[in-house]
Amino acid sequence: MTPFRLFAAFLLLVLFAAPGGVLRASAPPPLIPLEDFFRNPETATYRISPDGAHLAWLAPWENRLNIHVRPLAGGETIRVTSSRERDIFGYFWANDDTLVYIQDTAGDENFRIFSAGRDGSGERNLTPFDRIQARIIDPLRDDPDHMVVALNRRDPRFHDAYRLNINDGDLLQLIENPGYFTSYLCDNQGRLRLATSTDGVSTGIFHRPDEEADFELILQTDFRVTVSPLFFTFDDRHLYASSNLGRDKQAIVVIDPENGEEAGLVFLHPDVDVSNLLRSRAQQRLLGVSFTFEKTEFAFFDEDRLRTQLRLEAAFPGLEIRLTSSDDEETRFIVATFSDRNQVSWHLYDTATGEITHLADAAPWLNPDHLAEMKPIRYTARDGLTIHGYLTLPRGVPAENLPVVVNPHGGPWARDYWGYNPEVQFLANRGYAVFQMNFRGSTGFGREFWEASFGEWGRRMQDDVTDGVEWLIGQGIADPDRIAIYGGSYGGYKALAGLTSTPELYAAGVSFVGVSNLMTFMDSIPPYWEHYRQMLYEMVGNPEDEEGRRLLEAASPVNFVDRIQAPLLIAQGANDPRVVKAESDQMVEALRARGIDIPYMVKWDEGHGFANEENRFSFYRALEQFLAGHLGGRKAGGEDILGTLYDYEATLGPAGD
Repeated sequence: MTPFRLFAAFLLLVLFAAPGGVLRASAPPPLIPLEDFFRNPETATYRISPDGAHLAWLAPWENRLNIHVRPLAGGETIRVTSSRERDIFGYFWANDDTLVYIQDTAGDENFRIFSAGRDGSGERNLTPFDRIQARIIDPLRDDPDHMVVALNRRDPRFHDAYRLNINDGDLLQLIENPGYFTSYLCDNQGRLRLATSTDGVSTGIFHRPDEEADFELILQTDFRVTVSPLFFTFDDRHLYASSNLGRDKQAIVVIDPENGEEAGLVFLHPDVDVSNLLRSRAQQRLLGVSFTFEKTEFAFFDEDRLRTQLRLEAAFPGLEIRLTSSDDEETRFIVATFSDRNQVSWHLYDTATGEITHLADAAPWLNPDHLAEMKPIRYTARDGLTIHGYLTLPRGVPAENLPVVVNPHGGPWARDYWGYNPEVQFLANRGYAVFQMNFRGSTGFGREFWEASFGEWGRRMQDDVTDGVEWLIGQGIADPDRIAIYGGSYGGYKALAGLTSTPELYAAGVSFVGVSNLMTFMDSIPPYWEHYRQMLYEMVGNPEDEEGRRLLEAASPVNFVDRIQAPLLIAQGANDPRVVKAESDQMVEALRARGIDIPYMVKWDEGHGFANEENRFSFYRALEQFLAGHLGGRKAGGEDILGTLYDYEATLGPAGD
């Protein structure tokens, strides 16, 4: 782990201050095949069984990521699952012999929970219910036969809590949601003792001393205040939480669950939120915290954990280090290493011997020397707010008058991070500078920075993007005639808002599962988001009052399609429960009504993003061709994907439905 250095950010700004100040290799790297960036990894997500005897990981089978297992000491590899329709992403060891995973159908986010033996036998759907979303509350590491889950089986708006038997699927209801619980937490003995709640404008924490008692409200705050329970102290008497109650930045604190009061401060950072507390279950002690400003940093409380980190950093100089899995005794760890130019590699670390064994690389076909550096940057918005972000410059060309892809993140209450990003590297390999910014409202920078986004969709939040583009132009890095804006989800909204609010700034735009109409977006949220409706009204705008409607309508790109001057590409998953297909449809229809036909890609087996490998290939091939046609970047030969997307009737449904 390379620690954050302020002088590095300062040096970066100095280098970027003069046109041509940042150079890359003497010649551009070879054109890397698109598939090398977006195909499934060779391996992913290694995990050790609780007894330390077996390794599990994900690897492709029939073009889908499936779980594989082999003995840690070596031996035959067994494919445990046989998924052909969707990749398996989330999984864990339920006990030494059983793995549990989650999967939805065609991107609908109605996740089901499955189990399978490590020998590939006994695969079982544990929650075989239609149109029901399952969530895992606690895998109960000390109970080999059960886990605690949440299901909205009784009412699609509310998740009740159950104890689930992983052997036969038997469900024992623990809590019937009273209509305002949003999450649950078990103590170290697996007893469900905490629930969080919201009515949309206030949030609460409910506690009970044991599972026989009733829940009592111990803390209630305005939703602008964050008090996020993390886990109980090792004696189960107190609670660790990430809290900004009475402060701007989230800190790690101890809460007395009897009265909800803060009983101690564990860690506070003056500049960023801290929400990740590291612990050793085996040794029952806190290890440290991690937090992110420009890169992720650690502060360790435990000398042994610090020595481990330093030993691993020495073994992998210049790479980020993460411990991602361990056996129950914490004698063997899975170590993930990565950087901005290295996709993740997996290693096994034995604490007793100090031995480090390389397991696999996610993408051994990529040469880091051909990839581009991601540099942290900062600039000042027009109202004086400091905006942090990242700039990735193509290799082999001077950093001046470059074609640029502006790539705002989704959320919007999320953030961009430093590290390997296949999309960013693909675009840089095609000759584009890629500009990512953590605009106001991005998380991790404190409550005041987050609240600065309220009511500012399409306004100051959009100005932050515009001001960043103007900064790039002023530095001489961006060619003002070759700038595109592209994003997904809220980033897709930003792309549409950019084309309608500052049409002169962009030569092209791409919206991927993007919101186009804030009025219809509010009407189409999933039923299990109902808790948050009033919160969304406060943060974005309330369609139930006249002022709120004016705010939402004025910030809806679909109402201003007559301002669009640049070419636009839209892509959408048909089963998206968050940004429904109608959001993209109405944008295309509004442009079509003006006699403008645009390329529109719809994938019928996808939701909020394209998970299946072949769909990723199609989208990024279209993106490559679209940007090359309007910004002049590099592209590979092959099928004209883009040319097939102008038939709007083909997006109405399979077989014309």
